[in-house]
Amino acid sequence: MNGIPVGILGTGKYSPERRLTNQDLEAMVDTNDEWIVSRTGIRERRIAAPHEATSDLAYEASVKALEAAGITADQLDLIIVATITPDMFFPSTACLVQERLGAKNAAAFDLSAACSGFIYGLANASGFIAMGTYKYVLVVGADTLSRITDYTDRNTCVLFGDGAGAVVLGQVPEGRGFKSFKLGADGAGGNLLCIRGGGSRMPATAESVEAKHHFLYMNGRDVFKFAVRVMGSAAEDVLEQAGLTKQDIDLLIPHQANIRIIQAALDRLEVPEEKCVINVDRYGNMSAASIPVALAEAVEQGRVKEGDKLVLVGFGGGLTWGASTIVW
Repeated sequence: MNGIPVGILGTGKYSPERRLTNQDLEAMVDTNDEWIVSRTGIRERRIAAPHEATSDLAYEASVKALEAAGITADQLDLIIVATITPDMFFPSTACLVQERLGAKNAAAFDLSAACSGFIYGLANASGFIAMGTYKYVLVVGADTLSRITDYTDRNTCVLFGDGAGAVVLGQVPEGRGFKSFKLGADGAGGNLLCIRGGGSRMPATAESVEAKHHFLYMNGRDVFKFAVRVMGSAAEDVLEQAGLTKQDIDLLIPHQANIRIIQAALDRLEVPEEKCVINVDRYGNMSAASIPVALAEAVEQGRVKEGDKLVLVGFGGGLTWGASTIVW
């Protein structure tokens, strides 16, 4: 990548206290722990408290990221929040986070790319810094999927949870930082993973609510096929762009949607499981929050060392995908 070298200066995460276990779901819908674990790898997920919205989760993660980066909120030039569950249509969740942080000098906007949103946000932020437009950018992935999940649908309600992860981007020494990005989209598959109601196409009505059009809909079989194909290929693309090989990967941080999708990516990339961050068993799919939460956990656990080569890769509704390589 050209311009100022850009990297991650600090990470942070936030998980709601409440745990929704597979045993809890057994009492709510026709499912069981063995079925869920064997097909998804998920054992529990976090659920936001009634008073918590996406901006609350994003704020908590952002405070930790700023502290880790050693900068104050008023030093931020830009805040990007990747989310598909904003507090409201507008103002943006990013503006709500800006106000609560006291980041009075920062521009702010939301980004909608579903589970790929965090990677999309990193690409945008790094471009602003590499060009010299901004010095410090906060990128947040935050979602409260429990608010758009139909807990009578056994096929989807077992998959999703709530959380937020954040990073502060800025200039890093030469040779470090982001080396490549790959973003992609296939709008022809948009109907495979969506919320049909609530927008200008289908405004909220008593009928749309009754028909459950305001809950998340997913064609699981086709999304699975798409994810298995695109996760590996996107990772291979960014490795090639960066002049790296599969053997150079020190740590793979994939989107945490399903353990079988992650394992398929590991097989294709010939990466052993010990070089991959896997926390889907404890959080489920948190959409845009999955990758930054996994990254923050890896940093906390000392799994990321200076000079390590990381690959971040995800996929989501849209359909979208994104990947990046970074030298820590």
